[in-house]
Amino acid sequence: MRVVEELVAGVVPLDEHEASDRANTLGWVRSGVSLFRTGNPGKHLCVYFVLLDEARRTVLLADHVKSGLWLPPGGHVDDGEDPRTTVVREAAEELGIDGVFHPSFGDDPLFLTVTETVEVLSHLDVTFWFLLAATQDMPLEPDPREAHQVRWFALDEPSEWVGDRFDPQIGRFRTKLLTRLGTVEST
Repeated sequence: MRVVEELVAGVVPLDEHEASDRANTLGWVRSGVSLFRTGNPGKHLCVYFVLLDEARRTVLLADHVKSGLWLPPGGHVDDGEDPRTTVVREAAEELGIDGVFHPSFGDDPLFLTVTETVEVLSHLDVTFWFLLAATQDMPLEPDPREAHQVRWFALDEPSEWVGDRFDPQIGRFRTKLLTRLGTVEST
């Protein structure tokens, strides 16, 4: 799918890890195998959408039912679906909101990861991380089948990001987001 290849190619890597994930993903996309979970039991194309309240410098994460981890809401890209369409669909399904891409980031993914899932039948999720515009005051209707709860995390409070209950890539994502926002992480 050409749109997926273009989205992957457009990601500017944060570090060697993301550069490797990007290169491997480009190879996967160009190989012609199915990118979707119905056709590929080993790898699935996914999206995360991170709600960013830029004024308060917070992001929304969900306590995910299946993984037991704090991670951005999101889901699997359906066969033939543009990942940006997946973001809008999943925002409505998981939080009951109209997803609006953050104007400072547009509708291109900020981050790309390849992560092994923690499920019994583990597989690799190839995930685009998108930013949506939000405020902490906006009404949310979290789907209880997807998240035990949702919570806003302060980007500038390193103590909020400590622990083993986060998506394993969340620290790198936070670093990349802080870099793009033009701030340096406080220690």
